[in-house]
Amino acid sequence: MQTSGTNVVRPWLTLRHQAARRGLLGALAVAALWGMGTGTGWAQAAPAPAKGGAANLAMVGEPQGLDPMVSTADLVGTIMQHVYEPLYTFDANWSIAPMLAEGMPTVSKDGLTYTIALRKGVKFHNGREMTAEDVVASLQRWMELSPRGKAVGKEVASLAAKGTHGVELKLKNPYAPLLAQLALPSGMAAILAKESIAPQLKEFIGTGPYKFKERRPDQFTVLVRFDDYAARKEAPSGYAGRREALLDELRFVPVPSANTRVEGALSGQFHYADLLPVEAIGRVEKGAPAVVPIVTKNFGFPYIVFNTKEGVLASQPLRRAVQTAVGTGELMAAGFGDNRFFMVEPNFFPKGTPYYSDAGAKLYNERNPQAAKEQAAKAGYNNSQPVRIMASRQYEFHYNMALVMSEQLKKAGFKTDLQVVDWATLVQRRNDAKLWDVYFTHSGLFPEPMLSPPQLGDGAPGWWESDAKKSTLAAFNQETDPAKRGALWGKVQQVVYDEVPFIEVGKFNGLSARSAKLSGYTPAVWPFFWNTWMK
Repeated sequence: MQTSGTNVVRPWLTLRHQAARRGLLGALAVAALWGMGTGTGWAQAAPAPAKGGAANLAMVGEPQGLDPMVSTADLVGTIMQHVYEPLYTFDANWSIAPMLAEGMPTVSKDGLTYTIALRKGVKFHNGREMTAEDVVASLQRWMELSPRGKAVGKEVASLAAKGTHGVELKLKNPYAPLLAQLALPSGMAAILAKESIAPQLKEFIGTGPYKFKERRPDQFTVLVRFDDYAARKEAPSGYAGRREALLDELRFVPVPSANTRVEGALSGQFHYADLLPVEAIGRVEKGAPAVVPIVTKNFGFPYIVFNTKEGVLASQPLRRAVQTAVGTGELMAAGFGDNRFFMVEPNFFPKGTPYYSDAGAKLYNERNPQAAKEQAAKAGYNNSQPVRIMASRQYEFHYNMALVMSEQLKKAGFKTDLQVVDWATLVQRRNDAKLWDVYFTHSGLFPEPMLSPPQLGDGAPGWWESDAKKSTLAAFNQETDPAKRGALWGKVQQVVYDEVPFIEVGKFNGLSARSAKLSGYTPAVWPFFWNTWMK
């Protein structure tokens, strides 16, 4: 593992991106997608035998809670993926790999029945062995409470234990994203000890390499090594394979100020600092060799969620007017500054991937205030009701983009109310349809379209529902042939542009930093700290 220079993970890099991203990041190797290598950023050094020490990990804020199912917030998934594990996960190539499942499932010829064998000898943090009853109870809770789980639940005909270490899941129709949905750390289909299951979790009992010790709101969340952890035998690969808790403690510290995260990384106060402002790259590089910048290529995409249920933008014509007013290029420039860190393009997936499509492209980055004003007037908007925009400064690029969007809407004749809150408050308030019209967020960029944003599922904030959504997603999800799914995705993308439940702003590269003392770290969308140790 490097101890100086820049760590780069590039799960989505294409030839075109390589050509466009010279200079600061250097000449980068090309990584093909789905089934081919993703570059050295995911390569893991063999864990050192020595154990001990604690890592101070600066996160962007206080997690809304620690329930890995209820919240789709990346912060919750980042922390709790160390405590809980899913049946399946992603390897370094973003391929599905087994975690608590013994192997890949047996699938019936009609694609409706999945038979999953579970690993034996896996212990929960309370010392009891995991059984099929725990898995069934956990997945039932996930399908009741998680936005992603609810979407899966609509496709499931039955779920039952088969003996002590087997599960049978039957679908109503073929559902191509099933295993990917079960693998995602965000809104995780986590396997919980059945005795801990409740509408609101009071005990956090999982099977992961770390167990929950203590949480002090606005101070820290502490996880400690689970000595009886049952690791897989395969070599580490992305989130898959062998996980080993080498550090005694993981201390996740909420640090809302981006500048404080930068200063803490440079001073050695933090061994890892998440999502730094891209303008800090020069300062972080000057901290070498003690500090290592981490540039995550194609980290994700910012997107703007609209309240389609209540308020001024419940009207699709008014959402369309807002879309016309918004200049996404200006938003990305405001959010990231250095054009080496962002791309302005209408396609939800990069060229060279199976889901690349230019559907709806003419509705992207219009930045036409006069046309927007005319559309809004025709839709009955009279400037009496403000568009309430929520954003948090803990993700500085969210805030900067919200500032620009507010001004763009004013030029189009909209009254705006920019509400700047901390991230935990935003995550809480976005669940109440009466409190907002627009909020800014972002997501990682994944190889399965149904993984994100959660608004493609059911029940996520925004509450987007329509006949066109249902019909296009049903056709897309029931098609298991990857080549045919690619064409069907374009129809889904067109519906998103037409109905405007959210606006995908662009794509961006992420910047984080680690101490050179933290060895074995593998850059990832959701940072993980198993297989890491202190020098």
